[in-house]
Amino acid sequence: MFKGLIGRKVGMTQVFDDDGIARPVTLIEAGPCYVTQVKTVEKDGYSSVQIGFDEVKPKRLTRGQLGHLERNELPPLKVLREFRTKSPEVAEGDPLTVEMFETGERVDIVGTSKGRGFAGVVKRYHFAGGPKTHGQSDRQRAPGSLAAGTTPGRVFKGKRGPGRMGNERVTSSNVRVALVDPERNLIAVDGSVPGPRGGLVIVKSARKH
Repeated sequence: MFKGLIGRKVGMTQVFDDDGIARPVTLIEAGPCYVTQVKTVEKDGYSSVQIGFDEVKPKRLTRGQLGHLERNELPPLKVLREFRTKSPEVAEGDPLTVEMFETGERVDIVGTSKGRGFAGVVKRYHFAGGPKTHGQSDRQRAPGSLAAGTTPGRVFKGKRGPGRMGNERVTSSNVRVALVDPERNLIAVDGSVPGPRGGLVIVKSARKH
């Protein structure tokens, strides 16, 4: 059965479990979403469900985007995402809310991590850096030797070095659902969620549980 929602990260708070222990949780405002398209193996070559989130004014979308949604008499939705699934068990136009998830269930949360800009190897990969003594003047945070000289005479692809850090698609796997609040479209999960407050996230059933 298909289980998936699009939402926005609200921030972190704490809830008390049955033993009275405070647990740190991340709140996600998930949904309401709508099923905008159901793809089948016979028609499209693979099976998936496309859902929409974040209602906006019609002028924020193109005519093609509006026509795609108006087929099922749906409101103008800014964000569309597709979920591959073998058994959709939903129909185009169906609303989706946080009620599809239960407390204690395991989910995967996909988001975009915070961008940190251009970073060196000490910050990016936790390199130890060079010695602080013995004539060191500008090598303390340097990466050090990269490759051999004559053979291979180049730096291998994938070598860790300075570069852009963050702003990547990240998945928090097998996270436990701590709280579901259908009235406010909120779902709380144990632990951290990638991205800043207000960042777009996808909540779906855990693959590896």
